Amino acid sequence: MKILLVDDEKVLVKGLKNSLEFYGYTVETAYSGGEALEKFNTSRYDFIILDLMLPQIDGMSLCRMFREKSDVPIIMLTARDDDLDKISGLETGADDYMTKPFNTMELVARIKAIHRRIQKNETVQDMIAAGPIVLEKNLQKVMVDNREVELTAKEFKLLEVLMSNPGRIFTREKLFETIWGEEGFDTRTIDVHIRNIREKIEDDPSNPSFIKTKWGSGYYFRRDE
Repeated sequence: MKILLVDDEKVLVKGLKNSLEFYGYTVETAYSGGEALEKFNTSRYDFIILDLMLPQIDGMSLCRMFREKSDVPIIMLTARDDDLDKISGLETGADDYMTKPFNTMELVARIKAIHRRIQKNETVQDMIAAGPIVLEKNLQKVMVDNREVELTAKEFKLLEVLMSNPGRIFTREKLFETIWGEEGFDTRTIDVHIRNIREKIEDDPSNPSFIKTKWGSGYYFRRDE
């Protein structure tokens, strides 16, 4: 994990950098808001530790700028134990808040906790489930009743679009444009792909329970009430 540590107290930065590197993190430092913004705009970071009081650009303003471009986790630091500062920091987009002086082990624990929460959320977002059907986006895998079914790349993308929007009716033209990236002239291709998917995921493809047809309009994935 690559961390950007932003604080104008050089002694604190040196000690904190050494401690975080001991725990296996890669740490880059910035001693002013301007320097931090420049590094943020030219590099990618997995985590930011941001002091509230900084020269050039203060921590609150910097946090707002970061949030306009990224959801990178941010822990804000301050020497003041002030609830208003804490509330303001969290409202600008910080994920957590620590008051100086603090225990480095507690900081590491909070970094790990935030990282675990983000990973869990990403895992949930990566997976779509409907009854016995589970689609895993990153793994490009579909399970039906705990049995993996083999889909082509186009079939997988088509099923993903439908499952991601339960109840929404897609015309054949719209599905073709979404999957193939061009205007849908040959919409019969969609009918063929839908038939193939139904044969692989439905108990009775001739009377489908999940991928439904809206006659005269298109296809949709069943919405669970």
